[in-house]
Amino acid sequence: MRNIPTYAAYFLAAAAVYSQSGDVGKRMAPYVPSPQEIIDRMLEVAQIKPLDTVIDVGCGDGRILVTAVQKFKAKAIGIEIEQKIAAQATETLHKLGLQNKARVVRADVFDVDLSQADVLTLYLTTSFNEKLRPKFEQSLKPGTRVVSHDYGIRGWNPVEIEEVFVHGRRHRIFLYVIGQKKN
Repeated sequence: MRNIPTYAAYFLAAAAVYSQSGDVGKRMAPYVPSPQEIIDRMLEVAQIKPLDTVIDVGCGDGRILVTAVQKFKAKAIGIEIEQKIAAQATETLHKLGLQNKARVVRADVFDVDLSQADVLTLYLTTSFNEKLRPKFEQSLKPGTRVVSHDYGIRGWNPVEIEEVFVHGRRHRIFLYVIGQKKN
């Protein structure tokens, strides 16, 4: 029997954590960590500038927050509903001494103010993105960059779609800019 690819192993481990979570009924997407190469590319595509505020919806273990602060000198806020995962992300930020530049809010994204985002990152399902779309349209200011890993936002036209191959798998990165249409 062949070894399970790294990405599949992440998914299986994440599915185990997800299925044991007390917040399963509230969650709309499983916890599947994005590969670091995808995170780097997502943040590059978003053209993050120092002091931009990056909000990661469903921040998981906080790897987007860490990268946004360390590599791009941005401020970062993670939204995570699952208590154990949010605690892990918060602990990582403290261990790395990033707690003054990044934080995790344990909450349902529908209850969080997103208006301070310059960049919003997502790795959620298409159906969950669609459910969030009205909230995004209501609360994100013009010019906010929305970057989604693998799943688009129905009803929006991306200004860019990039394909990246990592761990033998094709990933897509969708970039949307609030108030801007694709030429």
